[in-house]
Amino acid sequence: MKVTVVGAGAVGASCAEYIAMKNFAAEVVLLDIKEGYAEGKAMDLMQTASLNGFDTKITGTTGDYSKTAGSDIAVITSGIPRKPGMTREELIGINAGIVKSVASSLLEHSPNTIIIVVSNPMDTMTYLVHKTTDLPKNKIIGMGGALDSARFKYRLAEALEAPISDVDGMVIGGHSDKGMVPLIGHATRNSVKVSEFLAADKMQWVVEETKVGGATLTKLLGTSAWYAPGAAVSGLVQAIACDQKKMFPCSALLEGEYGLNDLSIGVPVILGKNGIEKIVEIDLSDAEKAKMQESAEGVKKTNGLLQL
Repeated sequence: MKVTVVGAGAVGASCAEYIAMKNFAAEVVLLDIKEGYAEGKAMDLMQTASLNGFDTKITGTTGDYSKTAGSDIAVITSGIPRKPGMTREELIGINAGIVKSVASSLLEHSPNTIIIVVSNPMDTMTYLVHKTTDLPKNKIIGMGGALDSARFKYRLAEALEAPISDVDGMVIGGHSDKGMVPLIGHATRNSVKVSEFLAADKMQWVVEETKVGGATLTKLLGTSAWYAPGAAVSGLVQAIACDQKKMFPCSALLEGEYGLNDLSIGVPVILGKNGIEKIVEIDLSDAEKAKMQESAEGVKKTNGLLQL
């Protein structure tokens, strides 16, 4: 199992670290355009191998895509990160060109790879890869929902004053502050709906804090977060590499599911060795359907800014 991570910045490096520590991949290749940067990150991470007990080989390269040849899974994190006050959508002009070029270069050397897109605006960048490559739709996955759901569960556990292992919940819709649809009505604590424990105003607080989860961290850190995004990517990569058939909300190309067409947006999917093995359609309330439709319209508006 060979995994390539394009972009050796904070998100890419933490992604590589978590994949290596889970010890399911033979090799992780870090690639960056900054001279020596990926090589340095790879060396630093390899020097943790004996301390953290993993045997995964991590190698770095400056722009040499031939080193990525034969990758089973490729992760695209490259692009400029958000700065305080910046929306994910504002990144589109610069990041579209980067993502298109990266996807093309990856497929030149690994034509059968499964691509996971992390670069923002993530749903639109995922759609761009669908439109500019010949990969089947099951092999192109956007990461956002897995991260948003982790942030949702963090806020739920906080509100419930419960251990996070007690909590389950999911966020669908677009990976944006306005587009997220945290499914609070479906969230549970050990199979008991959270509405049994939380008042309506507290539940709404959880929803709103989840939706601005990334912006909150960007304001505090001065740049995008990296630990949770890296961990979210590693979860998707492991589910595919180990054929786990796990369900994650991911940005998938819809062709009629949820009444939506011709866009990539966050929905529950089953991940296995073929990438997206199934899109899971769950029953949504009328209010959730309306929010999902509104989210889809926002994603399509951003897609319209692409120069395809």
